[in-house]
Parts: sequence; structure tokens; C-alpha cells
Amino acid sequence: MILVTGGAGYIGSHAVRALRGAGFDTLTFDDFSTGHRDFVEGTPYVEGDICSASDLEAVFSKYPIQAVLHFAGKALIAESNRSPELYYRTNVMGGIQLLHAMQTAGVRHIIFSSTCAVYGIPPSVPITETTPREPVNAYGETKLAFERALHWFRQSYGLEYVALRYFNAAGANPEGGTGEDHADETHLIPLVLDVAAGRRSEVQILGIDYPTPDGTCVRDFIHVSDLAEAHVLALRKLLAGEIESQAINLGTGNGLSVRQIIEAARRITGREIRVMEAARRPGDPAILVAAVERASAQLGWIARESDVERIISTAWGWHRRRFRQS
Repeated sequence: MILVTGGAGYIGSHAVRALRGAGFDTLTFDDFSTGHRDFVEGTPYVEGDICSASDLEAVFSKYPIQAVLHFAGKALIAESNRSPELYYRTNVMGGIQLLHAMQTAGVRHIIFSSTCAVYGIPPSVPITETTPREPVNAYGETKLAFERALHWFRQSYGLEYVALRYFNAAGANPEGGTGEDHADETHLIPLVLDVAAGRRSEVQILGIDYPTPDGTCVRDFIHVSDLAEAHVLALRKLLAGEIESQAINLGTGNGLSVRQIIEAARRITGREIRVMEAARRPGDPAILVAAVERASAQLGWIARESDVERIISTAWGWHRRRFRQS
């Protein structure tokens, strides 16, 4: 059985579906503070807090856990800078509680949901796994701290891990059921689709003077279904001893600007999308694009679902179903 912490969240719920489709038994562990109960309907789950030693001990003592996929954590950059203690408590201290519970139960394999935020403002692109890791926010710093903990738990206790550093997760399950639904939405594509659906009046473009072709930030958008597939591949290879513990970027190797995303959304939805130009957000790099050679070499993985048409059309379908838009 595979324990999926944060399996009621956006990416975690897609990973649960992919794991079950690949023949794995799963158990979701989630406190539902940001996850959704309907995302786990029909699959086994336990409600619990990643920061609670007793909640974790109860799960590992009751269920035959073989490995862990760890998604549980806080992931809002602005919030992380306002409340760094919350991020250290959840992403670092909660993560250490999880590793201790695994160690006590003799569970030695973990796939970790990390982020390109560990790189901060990169000196060059594309970003490789050896690019200096210099986070510029508490979110990236706490994710990096847990990656370092994984390294030392491997050195001391024989833990085996893969830290998957996502670039910009986007899109939705084309069959429905799961997609982006955050109480405090900060991601570009759902914000744009909110405007298309009439749920917001406009979307802000934060910065129009970046050194990019159209002056707006460029990001590497990856479909959440591709992310889920990468987790399944990493888990299989780690359990089989076919790869060593390491960090791996997950992206497409191509970037799209904010303006390109908005134009694609206008074309796909057939709706006008009003924009408001605003000042840069402090700490935002101009370009974040992944080098993806390691993912291909180590996992045999490439992004197959991540063209902009697929990303936005699946996200739009989800958006209309979720929020009952015509």
C-alpha cells in the first residue's frame, strides 16, 4: 500500500488516480485544510495532521505501508513570507515527523513533491538540477530544507528518495473529478479562467518590463497528468532499485509568457479576458524553464500532455463543471 500525504489536494489527487490506474493500492492522508473531500471519494483515506506524531504513528501501525508519496504542505509564496513559522512548522517539522514515523515502521522509500522555487532567481536557463539552489522566499527555503533532510536520512538510516522539482503545474484531469480549486487562488491559469467564466472582472499582469520577448514573465507549464505519471515511474524505479536517490526536474523545457497564456485562453474559451497591468511582484524571476534531460534519462519520462491547448482546454472543462458555468 502506498501512503499519499496530501492526496486530497490538486496534484496529490491526480497522483492517487494515476497510482490506482497503475495497480497500486493507495491510502490518502490529509487534514482537508486545503484539500477536498470529494477528491478522495471512492478511495481509502485517513484524516490526520502531518504535524501530529500520534496521527502518523496510528497510520503506520495500522496499515501495511510500502512507500510514501509526500504532497502535504503549504505552498503559497506570499503567505510563506508573511508567516514563515507556519511554513517551517508544516513543510519542515511536519516532514521530519513523517520521516520519523517511516523510520520507526521500517518504510524506506519516499517520493517528495518539491519545487523549482528551490532555485530562486537562476543565473541562467534552462535550469538544471545542479543550478545553485538559492530560494528567495520561505516556501522555497522550506522545501529545500526538507530535501536536505532526505539526504541526511539516507546517509544515516538508508532512506531512499526522489525529490521531484515541479515547474508550473497546470491543467486538469480530462475525465473530470479533479482540478484546481484553491480558496486563495494565486495561479495564473485558474485566475485567467475565472475572468473568462465571469467569476472575476480582470486578471492582473504583474510586470510588463521583464527582459522577455513581450515584457511579461515566462514560465514552464506542465500538465498535472504528466506530473502524476512521473510519480508512478519514479516510485516503480525506486522500489525496484533501478535509480539512486536524487532530485529531478519536471517540466517541458519550453516557456510561455503571461501574455501568451492569456491569448491562448481567449482563443480556447472564446471569451474576452480583461487584463490590468501592474507592477512586478518582488522576487519574481523573468524566466523559469526546466532542463529535462535527467527526467528522461532516469525515469524514461517526457511531458506528453503539456501543450498549451491541452492544458487550458482541460482546465477550462474542469472550471466550467466545478463552478457550473455555461
